[in-house]
Amino acid sequence: MLPVSASSPSPDDRPGFSALLPYWQVTLAAFSGWFLDAFDQTALMFTLPDIAKDFGCTLSALGSVFLAQALGRAVGNTGWGWLSDRFGRKPAFTLGILFFALFAALTGTTHSIATLVIIQFLFGIGFGGEWTASATLLMESVPASLRPLASATMMSGYEVGYMASAGAQALILPHYGWRVMFFIGLLPALLIIFIRFKVKESPLWLAVQEEKKKQRADGAETLSVSFWQTVRQFWSGAAFQAIAFMCFLEFQKAALYTFYPTILRDSHHLSPQMIFWPVALYCLGSLSGKILCGALATRFGEDTVMRAALVGVMLLIIPFLNAGPWAILLASAFFIGAAASGVYALVPHYLSRRFPDAHRSAGMGTSYAVGSLGQGVAGRLVPSLAPLVTGLPVAATLCVLSGTLISIGVTLFRPKDVR
Repeated sequence: MLPVSASSPSPDDRPGFSALLPYWQVTLAAFSGWFLDAFDQTALMFTLPDIAKDFGCTLSALGSVFLAQALGRAVGNTGWGWLSDRFGRKPAFTLGILFFALFAALTGTTHSIATLVIIQFLFGIGFGGEWTASATLLMESVPASLRPLASATMMSGYEVGYMASAGAQALILPHYGWRVMFFIGLLPALLIIFIRFKVKESPLWLAVQEEKKKQRADGAETLSVSFWQTVRQFWSGAAFQAIAFMCFLEFQKAALYTFYPTILRDSHHLSPQMIFWPVALYCLGSLSGKILCGALATRFGEDTVMRAALVGVMLLIIPFLNAGPWAILLASAFFIGAAASGVYALVPHYLSRRFPDAHRSAGMGTSYAVGSLGQGVAGRLVPSLAPLVTGLPVAATLCVLSGTLISIGVTLFRPKDVR
């Protein structure tokens, strides 16, 4: 199989989802990995009030758990990026799944904030590592013109996982307690079997390794890519833009949805069963938005589509978090899901264009690593700010508006080294 380069033509002059069929194994694996990642991560959001009650602590104290998870993601994104560049996308993908599945299950055994912080830090490492390896593998396995659609397909796995988690908590929490939500998090390890036998290594990565072998056979001196060689690749305008964009995008997204289930339970007084409906509509809107943004980006360009979606977030955030009428709450959940998550459909492609082939996985991983720190800051800041601004909904709204506005500003620049 020939390596897929940035200029590889699509087998279809009019890119559509049917054109992804020749690449269904790697697309399905990347989608499934992100689906399972999302299920395990959002289980924590749904169980926050129960954990706080069980541990006898405040939501503000549990904000430290989200910060620890974010720090773990930073380690996983960065470390797995280097591992993926050094040893291959497929082995790193498999290891990431094992890591996050194990520590998701162990979360259900914790009995204190201290142990929860440690376990969620380790879970975050696998969470970040899995995304880095799978996103790079997918982007390097499909032709350039199909990458926005492949990116949208993979990233839609998060919403499917979020909705599955919402359904699971409606059935599990009232009868079995919060710990069972995490025990079933061990199931993702089964995906490894599919990856082992059905998914091929990145053709681009294999081509790079083949070139290194050829150079060694010819007697040329070849040096392995060291960690610090990878770090030096970030001294470019495109890399700085990728990192800044992800930092503020993750901050606003975390402020938007991390405490959404808690707001629905505590501010809107909904039961776990009733929470399912606005969350399900948010997820359905997210799926629609990702598919729509992926399609629109092939026509209007990803920067334009991203900005339009972010403006939509700013217009919808107040009714989404603060609306009283049930109909408005449901409608705003659907439309803000489409806007806020639609942006993420384009993130893998957006980041991949800002790093060279030899360091792409590490570059994308580090961008997400810094972004995860933005998520951690939001997870700590929103509940801490809530007592000062009349409640959790207002605190989340202010953080979303500020983070979204800065994200839009970052996209207005186009560094010369963007590919």
